[in-house]
Amino acid sequence: MSLRDAIDNFYERLVLDAIDATRQEADTADYLTDVMCVALNRLPNRYYRHSIDMMFYLADEELKSMKEKSLAEVMAARDFVREHQRE
Repeated sequence: MSLRDAIDNFYERLVLDAIDATRQEADTADYLTDVMCVALNRLPNRYYRHSIDMMFYLADEELKSMKEKSLAEVMAARDFVREHQRE
């Protein structure tokens, strides 16, 4: 197992949740992948090894704030990707 496989970025999960919450019928997989990349590039990294540790040590207010930031960045990323799509 590589070291890279032993860690995850918590924001990936939150951004995916925000994308699912804002999913529209016309969204394609390519569009949503671009949205996820743009949103994640605008958020800080929050790495962890075990999800149970992340949930245990993360305060409720901090999690709420992270979810709000993720949703805001997904909304901004949707606009950005839509405006910069190649025809």
